[in-house]
Amino acid sequence: MRRFRIGIDTGGTFTDVVAVEEPTGAVITTKTPTTGWDPSLGVIEGIHKVLAQAGEGTVASVSHGTTVATNALLQEEFPALGLVTTQGFRHVLEIARQAVPKGYGNSYFWVKPERIVPLHRVREVPERVSFRGEVLFPLDDAAAAEIARWFARHGVTNIGVSFIHSYANPEHERRMRAILQREQPAAHVSISSDVLPEYREYERTVTTLVDAFVKSRVAVYVGAIQDKLDRRLGAGVPFYVMKSNGGVISAREVAGQPITTILSGPAAGALGAAAVAAAAGFDRVLTADVGGTSTDVCLVESGAPVLTTEGSVGRLPVKVPMIDIVTVGSGGGSIAWLAPDRALKVGPRSAGADPGPMCYRRGGAEATTTDAHLVLGRIPPHLLGGEIPLAREEAERGLADLGRSLGLDAMQTAEGILEITAWNQANAIRQVSVKRGLDPRDFTLVAFGGAGPLLAGRLLDLLSLRAALIPPSPGNLSALGLLVVDVKNDYVQTLVQRHDRLDLAATNAHLSRLEGLARAALTSEGFSARDARIGRSADLRYFGQAWEVRVDLPLGELDATALAETAKRFHDTHDKRFGYSYRDVDGAVGRHVVEWVNLRVTGIGPIRHPRFPELPPGDGRPERALAGHREVRFDGPPAPCAIYARPRLQPGDTFAGPAIVEEYGSTTVVFPGLRAEVDRFGNLLLTRAS
Repeated sequence: MRRFRIGIDTGGTFTDVVAVEEPTGAVITTKTPTTGWDPSLGVIEGIHKVLAQAGEGTVASVSHGTTVATNALLQEEFPALGLVTTQGFRHVLEIARQAVPKGYGNSYFWVKPERIVPLHRVREVPERVSFRGEVLFPLDDAAAAEIARWFARHGVTNIGVSFIHSYANPEHERRMRAILQREQPAAHVSISSDVLPEYREYERTVTTLVDAFVKSRVAVYVGAIQDKLDRRLGAGVPFYVMKSNGGVISAREVAGQPITTILSGPAAGALGAAAVAAAAGFDRVLTADVGGTSTDVCLVESGAPVLTTEGSVGRLPVKVPMIDIVTVGSGGGSIAWLAPDRALKVGPRSAGADPGPMCYRRGGAEATTTDAHLVLGRIPPHLLGGEIPLAREEAERGLADLGRSLGLDAMQTAEGILEITAWNQANAIRQVSVKRGLDPRDFTLVAFGGAGPLLAGRLLDLLSLRAALIPPSPGNLSALGLLVVDVKNDYVQTLVQRHDRLDLAATNAHLSRLEGLARAALTSEGFSARDARIGRSADLRYFGQAWEVRVDLPLGELDATALAETAKRFHDTHDKRFGYSYRDVDGAVGRHVVEWVNLRVTGIGPIRHPRFPELPPGDGRPERALAGHREVRFDGPPAPCAIYARPRLQPGDTFAGPAIVEEYGSTTVVFPGLRAEVDRFGNLLLTRAS
């Protein structure tokens, strides 16, 4: 009996599905429209569809990337959310950080954004511990119980608890949680010592509140999918959910760690792109995942996406380990519009799957990038192999209406829309490269998502990139990325100490405790002690710096030799990232002292990854894949352009642009002046013809 591992990524327009057969590695892909009113319906429909294509077989596991938590935060509506904090710290959200977006510009004043919790739903309780964890003032249980009853009376059902220095001693927070749950059993309570046991009160408090807010939403959504899966596949099929840190977690554990799924979907795409690029021999790549709503960009070095704990969703800092991704509202469904100054803009609003672009004929009344591609001949008159017919006349009408006030016809308006879209995507790539001191000319672009390959060739020119790699079935790469990851859990403990005065016994004790938590979590996920892997790192800085640099810790118990090696790694990393270090300066003098801030442990449970089998070489005659010609507009009037069917292309095939390469879930545009080559894995590599 054939067995399949299934990956499902829910986007704004389509739900992407990949089934990988074990152990052959054969891949089957499909798409189905996202059901925005209940995304779980689209997930189950996608499983039905891919299994029907696969034929007879059983499901070994299901992995899912979701945007439920992200979308809930981006709406910036937080009903029934409350905060409990230490007496005297009621305004921790008001104080926040003095971070002015995009500088002051010509404004004389900058008003901080609205609080995530209104002041009247912030309650103070008498208690206090020191940064060393010493109890300075015991928790007032009677006052805590009255706060819990106040929340119950006022319908506050999502509650975050963030006490000062609770990372050093969580006992008061745990007692507060027990009191809240006793007085209001149905409430969703998150405590900061569980969610983020780090210092920096504002970020820790906001992250805890976000966790409390998304708890019910993520739990309900994942539970709905689990119920449907049990009915469709039978109980017992492992169901994993993607985490922001590049790992997965079993669905039964998600309700306890909802904050970890904040960037679930985009993380899967970055990992899938990194895996495909590594197999093809590229270890320095920039990934561009272009879907119906947004473009998600990530930088990959040494075959792995860059991780950060300084991420955010919208304006909210979410300080949990996550793949470092920059997102811009630029996708296939992005709406073109006129700004008050009559300038043409594209995005961030999107037509999504319903009603979708005007060419869908589902009620869309505003022109989108998909309409522009259609009018210029860049995409075929249908999507998904004919499942979604497109109405060119509707797209032309919308583009003509939009361009009339600009003095442009439909074709010129379409060209303007796509050029603006390309620059929006290029600017996102600059944010993860140029703004971090890296030259994009040293990188290869991996473009994927349904709309990624459409403008990859243009980005090649705008950024002077080495090449653009388009993987097979690029519209489903995020779903495939869900199957190339392991179970992964992160644990952190703040322990601020000078390097030259480090308490080795306390440091090793904390690392041992965190490692115990990681191993216990992996055991609960079904991994044996032999299979479990543990990674350790620390956040270090020079004394007086505001932010840290993470370095891996040597294996085994820390001793003097391990400390010296850790300091060397810190100097090396700091020098690489910022262009200087103090390795040769007296470490006992002022700012040159190295300071430890956080200890981190990661538990990894390995899952079998799909292989990327090499394909046999072709005969070097790409004309076998020629499917015809179509009028396509690039620079100048529309002209006949060769259309290639990607499934019929073979390794070794090369051809020059202009050309269009079509497949089930995506279309690749080979712009004039570019050359396309198929590699041994079936990837399409775009380079300059010169």
